[in-house]
This record gives sequence, C-alpha cells and structure tokens, in this order.
Amino acid sequence: MAKLFIYYSYSGNGDAVAKKLAADGFEIRKIETVKAALPKNKFFGILVGGFRAARKARTPIKEFDANLEGFEEVYIGSPIWNGTFASPTNSLLDKLNLEGKKVTFVLYSGGGDGKGAAKAISTKYPEAKTVFLKEPSKYPEELEKLI
Repeated sequence: MAKLFIYYSYSGNGDAVAKKLAADGFEIRKIETVKAALPKNKFFGILVGGFRAARKARTPIKEFDANLEGFEEVYIGSPIWNGTFASPTNSLLDKLNLEGKKVTFVLYSGGGDGKGAAKAISTKYPEAKTVFLKEPSKYPEELEKLI
C-alpha cells in the first residue's frame, strides 16, 4: 500500500515526523512558502502567524506535486498556530483532492491544543484520523503515536 506524507514545517517538528515516516516507507513531500512565512523575530513571528491562522489566511506556497494517484494513505502534517492549521497548510489543502483516500492529519505544536484544526478536520474530512504531537523534534517519544 503506497503511503504519502505531505507537510509544512516551520520549526522542525514536521521534519522530525517526516524522518520517522520515511523510515516507515512513506514517500515524503515538503511544502515551502514562496516567501518567509513569518518574521524571523520569534515574538513577532508568533503574533503574525497566530493572526493569520485565526483568520484562516492562505500563505502562497511553491509549486509541488499535488498528484495523489497511486497513494492509498495520505498523511498531512501541519503546525498548530493559534489553535488551528498554519496558514501554509490552508493553501496546501486548497490544492489537494483527498476524495477516496485514507487520510490522517498529523498536527504538531509547542503548546496549543489544536481544537480549531480538529473541528475543521471533523467538519470537512469526517472520516479522517487526527494525531496530535507535542514538539516531536524535542520529544522524539511523541513519534510513537504515529503507529
């Protein structure tokens, strides 16, 4: 069964998940923004990112292979910003056709609970599974939740 992990990572948490899933046989596709998603200053980055996420904004992303043909399972990774998807993830989801796929959302956060993202997932993708990870780059034991 072909499996894909397609994700956005701002602070390296998504990259930790990608490394684990690649070792488990997943194809990996990382999404990148056209310009820096957030200011380099961490304080301002948190403010700007949280504001954009709360507004369900889209951040322009670079072209990527959105073809999901041949994949039975698709894992989508996103940081949690202000309780919901990071704005680049909103852009990613606009470009994907997940119909007929077994979908799992992998949400990673430094402290937020992701209730807004969980609600969006249950509304738009009612059959999808959701896995929450707390800073998997810092706490690798969190990656065991993926299995």
